[in-house]
Amino acid sequence: MATKKRPLQLQKFAKFARLKSVRMKLEIHPKAKALIFDLDGTLSDSLPVHIASWHAVCEKLNCTFDERILVEMTGAPTISFAERIKREQNLEIDPEELVELKQKEFRQNISRIKPHDAVIELMKNAHGKIPMAVGTGASRKSAMLQMKELEIDHLFDFIVTADDVDRHKPEPDTFLKCADLMNIKPEFCQVFEDGELGMQAAETAGMLLTDVRPFVTDPFAESEKR
Repeated sequence: MATKKRPLQLQKFAKFARLKSVRMKLEIHPKAKALIFDLDGTLSDSLPVHIASWHAVCEKLNCTFDERILVEMTGAPTISFAERIKREQNLEIDPEELVELKQKEFRQNISRIKPHDAVIELMKNAHGKIPMAVGTGASRKSAMLQMKELEIDHLFDFIVTADDVDRHKPEPDTFLKCADLMNIKPEFCQVFEDGELGMQAAETAGMLLTDVRPFVTDPFAESEKR
């Protein structure tokens, strides 16, 4: 059987996922006075569920879901995904309705999400020792659903979602709001991220950045088994 070849962006992600080494360690930066964690793909191994949810929705609408969108837009709010899918697939459906269909699929499969153990372990070890916040492009409803499923919703001082800012990643507003709520200057905040948009946001905010991709699983592996 021929092996399915990944698009270039997916190969890039997989390359990062294979960079694990005994010499590499996920750790808190010496200058960090506060920690900010992305949710999807960083704390939560939820991207396979997002991928499956979008595929299910697109199948019902007789269109196809291009998984490269996840690589390019990880960190963006769901409405942005819906608007792009509507545009690229020439769908008549309203983007808000498309979001509702996708969120329904995601909620029905919430039990399938898993923790990214390395990131969760670091976060739990830091709990109570340093201020911590979540800065996510997910809606508050989706974020809380995931965090409760992973039993980590009580471990953060603040949670900033797509509902709390007007400008989303790659704009720095999400992370800057986290810093403001924790009363810590941006340059002393360490951001843990897996998405390109989130990394841009952290850099624009002038924060310490940790790319977690070498420490988490490849989110596209499960979808390729289908």
